[in-house]
Amino acid sequence: MSALPPHPREALFGHEALRPPLPVVDHYCGVEARMRKSLALQAELGPVFDITLDAEDGAPIGGEAEHAHLIAEMANSSANRFGRVGARVHPWRHAAFEADVDTLVSRAGSRLAYLMIPKPESAEDVERAVDAIDAACKRHGQPHLPLQVLIETHGALRDVFRIAAHPRIESLSFGLMDFVSAHGGAIPKTAMELPGQFEHPLVVRAKLEIAAAAHACAKTPSHCVVTEFRDRERLAAAARRAARDFGYTRMWSIHPDQILPILDAFAPAADEVEEAAELLLAAQAAQWAPMSFRDRLHDRASYRYFWTVLERAFRTGRPLPEAAREAFFPPSIG
Repeated sequence: MSALPPHPREALFGHEALRPPLPVVDHYCGVEARMRKSLALQAELGPVFDITLDAEDGAPIGGEAEHAHLIAEMANSSANRFGRVGARVHPWRHAAFEADVDTLVSRAGSRLAYLMIPKPESAEDVERAVDAIDAACKRHGQPHLPLQVLIETHGALRDVFRIAAHPRIESLSFGLMDFVSAHGGAIPKTAMELPGQFEHPLVVRAKLEIAAAAHACAKTPSHCVVTEFRDRERLAAAARRAARDFGYTRMWSIHPDQILPILDAFAPAADEVEEAAELLLAAQAAQWAPMSFRDRLHDRASYRYFWTVLERAFRTGRPLPEAAREAFFPPSIG
């Protein structure tokens, strides 16, 4: 019996670093009622979005310890059906950082998908935070957790390529509100709104630097919030622009009504999925050699692009042609 043709991830990327297959939506919530509603919605829709339980902005002043215990309880509960629940801790320089980490790792370490590190002021801050988290994992006998970083200070943006290159970091997020506030009024509040957040030169520069650093290091760039959560059309337009013009492959949601519009905006169109599936099946049958398809020449360079189309369709829950699903996304691989 002849061997099966190699899977695209093996044939097209080889030893290249592959981005972690993160869902395209990162949904934030910090209030208990909203946490529970988000978990229920994830159980209904499936693991097409992550939930980040917020120990930083979600915790009342003086109630940080209790809030961290609540988050650990929820992450460790049966409501976390898919293991796609993470947590944002306090910044490394905050007095509650170590207690957050110890509580979450000791009580829910095996059930957390990741920890988000906010407000580092340098690559050295990220290194110190990572070391502290890894030490807690070792102390409590837990595996190292995937880590994500919020780029929202001048120093973090200055060091963004060094941060992205850190081997323990899987994703970079842009913290729009804190970044604008860090300019002391030099950037107007309209830059935190639509369409200003896509127009102000300093904000645009930050978005592009973060996306470029993430892609250069095979990490996932995650776009910032859109506060106009009741305007679905403007939100969808912003999400499409984040994906198509700025190169982001993930985006924050701060209200349940934002999740489906972001999913739709980041998903490839049905005709793109059909074309990618047909091309990749033909290329696999040709052992990934160069070939002509629809009167165009293709080789592994273009095959890599079309593979990202199929993966994005899969991660956003879009229907795939049955032959492509069976060939590329069997349960053991998908």
